[in-house]
Amino acid sequence: MPLTRPRLAIPLGDPAGIGPEVVLQALATPDTACDCNVTVVGNRLLLQQTYQTLRQTSPNLPLVNPEQLSVLEVPLESALLSQIRLGRGNAASGEASFRFLETAICHTRAGDFQGIVTAPIAKSAWQAAGHQYPGQTELLAERAGVTRFGMLFVARSPHTGWLLRTLLATTHIPLRQVADALTPDLLTQKLHLLIDTLYQDFGLAQPRIAIAGLNPHSGEQGQLGREEQDRLIPWLQQMQQQFPSVQLEGPVPPDTLWVRPGQAWFGLADVASAHDAYLALYHDQGLIPVKLMAFDQAVNTTIGLPFVRTSPDHGTAFDIAGRGIANPTSMRAALRLAAELTHQRAKRSTVLC
Repeated sequence: MPLTRPRLAIPLGDPAGIGPEVVLQALATPDTACDCNVTVVGNRLLLQQTYQTLRQTSPNLPLVNPEQLSVLEVPLESALLSQIRLGRGNAASGEASFRFLETAICHTRAGDFQGIVTAPIAKSAWQAAGHQYPGQTELLAERAGVTRFGMLFVARSPHTGWLLRTLLATTHIPLRQVADALTPDLLTQKLHLLIDTLYQDFGLAQPRIAIAGLNPHSGEQGQLGREEQDRLIPWLQQMQQQFPSVQLEGPVPPDTLWVRPGQAWFGLADVASAHDAYLALYHDQGLIPVKLMAFDQAVNTTIGLPFVRTSPDHGTAFDIAGRGIANPTSMRAALRLAAELTHQRAKRSTVLC
């Protein structure tokens, strides 16, 4: 029995940024639009205004007409609408983006959608609007009622087709707090999530996972830091016993961890030499190499939710909003990945039944 097309919601993100622009471009691509049933969650007037602006500044830019889209309307007061301007993120645009995401979550939890593909928001605009969340991930987790979640970055190489998967053990915290945050409980939670996701969403029952060290040379046997000797190595030994079908390698020195994925990405070595996934211990340790290799292709995936959530791996880019130069590649990739993950979950559910 053929699987139905995934039902996906796209909250527009901050309407003053490039979110509406990359959505209109991504949905103008036939193969992207045909993979799934998409509903834009936002305000049609704001979407139409962005469309008209882009038609004037970039008349040859491929755009879908908002009139052709399914839009779940989020009403906004006229006083709020009057304060929203392309390229100027503020409390009004932050409030609008917050309501867009809230509405998408509510309808997804009600069963109207199987997944959410979020356009970028500005954390500062949310804060200005009085919404004290570090980002969209935390709001999604709270409203979904989960406490175990993570940020997995996924990208498919245009050179080799190899799939890069990188999970962050810690995310938006100062660097000086990282070592204290990396407790065995936290690491175990993240590794469990990663293993579950590799099986549930990617069909990998016996994955190979590389875990980064924290210190230069992974501590040089304690000479450059004790975290590896005192915590990471004993923890890894316990995890290998707990998951005998999973091949764990680490702690790998951070400066060499990314050699094999880089070679696999650019076709400089057999992709079989790379791991199925990488666990980075802090934000920049994972995202500098991801963005170096896959800035336009990478997709941020929230794992641990009861539904699929993906997002382009870029921000609101207020400085270029409305100029017709925003790159929709990551939004297209986020839509395709959401469709693939939804299909994978549906197939697994069918097998389990």
